Amino acid sequence: MKKRILLAATALFTVCFASRAQQDSLITVAMCGDIMMGTTYPTVRLPQNGGAHIFDDVKQLFLDADLSVGNLEGVICEGGTCTKNTGKANNYAFRMPVSYTALLKDAGFDCVNLANNHTNDFGAAGRKSTCENLDQQGIRYTGLADCESVVIEKNGIKFGVCSFGTNSHTLKHTDTNLVKRIIGELRPQCDILVVNFHGGAEGTQHSHLPEGTETYLGENRGSLRSFAHLCVDLGADLVFGHGPHVTRAIECYNGHLIAYSLGNFCTTYGINVSGLTGYAPVLVARLSPDGRLVDGRIHSFIQRPGTGPKLDSSNKVARHMRDLSISDFHGNNGLVIDDDGSFKQ
Repeated sequence: MKKRILLAATALFTVCFASRAQQDSLITVAMCGDIMMGTTYPTVRLPQNGGAHIFDDVKQLFLDADLSVGNLEGVICEGGTCTKNTGKANNYAFRMPVSYTALLKDAGFDCVNLANNHTNDFGAAGRKSTCENLDQQGIRYTGLADCESVVIEKNGIKFGVCSFGTNSHTLKHTDTNLVKRIIGELRPQCDILVVNFHGGAEGTQHSHLPEGTETYLGENRGSLRSFAHLCVDLGADLVFGHGPHVTRAIECYNGHLIAYSLGNFCTTYGINVSGLTGYAPVLVARLSPDGRLVDGRIHSFIQRPGTGPKLDSSNKVARHMRDLSISDFHGNNGLVIDDDGSFKQ
């Protein structure tokens, strides 16, 4: 009798130890959409206290992750000449103060995307200043010709990150040969490969993910389903997007997570954050050491002008993304998503 009890206890301990060891080996990636912390152009519109509290509700999620990434929607510089005619409709320019770079570091960001339509708002000088200030804070960046990809080593894991956009100064996700080359070169250098992209038509009328190619203001915004699937087929472990200023569906494709838009995230002024455009999720995914999705959660936050993302205790952001995921993939997105945003295959 004592021997059976001992064997049972030993078996239980073994199961518990294995489960704990498995959990400890999981890799966590935290992702968000557009970050524009405040602008000094064409007028000064900045949050209070130098933006010191705009990430308060969300930063722990980024600090706790093995890798934290987002999209930097604008330049970090002082002065300079704007390249856009901001008097025209749908033509905006964003210039963040140099001091705000430290806010990104304090919030836990490891890498930001520069492959978007605002990285060139102040031309080559603005891009140079942005990169120099990110360098000073130890924040990596990708998406332009001189920063195609990076390898970031954290917690003993080598993360490869690359980014693609649609504009002339970015690495284009519509250029299949370019995408194949960059991912092909990056894959052997890393343990986990993350691809992010800026693409898709903009506005609440474009919340649903279409089949085929999207166009907006006469510009080819890509066939995002085809692009994301190609990235996974080429070896990407995780793919996420931004650009439409609203959230979109998520899916699990061949065991790997794809998020088609994480919308606006911390866009304090100059961008409409009412209704759906104020939905600001943090997507946290847990991956196995071989890069396959284990589980994750859509953490719900909502923006208020001038304050950054604030906790959405009703989880309506997560429920909205779940509904889009069911609708746009006809109930076959490969995921089960709960009311609180938790998901698994």
